[in-house]
Amino acid sequence: MFSNVFQRYSQFWDCEQLAIVDLVGGVRKMAEMITSEINRINQILPNKYADEKTNERIQWIELVLDKMDHYKAEQYRYVKEGITLLELALWKAKLLVKKKSMRGGGGNKEVQG
Repeated sequence: MFSNVFQRYSQFWDCEQLAIVDLVGGVRKMAEMITSEINRINQILPNKYADEKTNERIQWIELVLDKMDHYKAEQYRYVKEGITLLELALWKAKLLVKKKSMRGGGGNKEVQG
């Protein structure tokens, strides 16, 4: 099973200079924001009267959902940019392979992909 997955995903072959693959920074920011908002609401609610707590919770939920939508849009931009960079790198690698095969006398070889 693993060998099939490994053969199928070969995008990083011949990437000797690839040192790390990291999570997109926005994921950490979103987790920190949610933790901060939970701490904030936990400080506010004990000081509110019972009839005010419902409205405070509703406002809090709307605020958190709005912020999460912002972070999701930001993540989408990061992922889209990353995909574009990977596509360009793959395109460049295929061109280099084709160029090398033409120099080596195998001008009729085609690059699979």
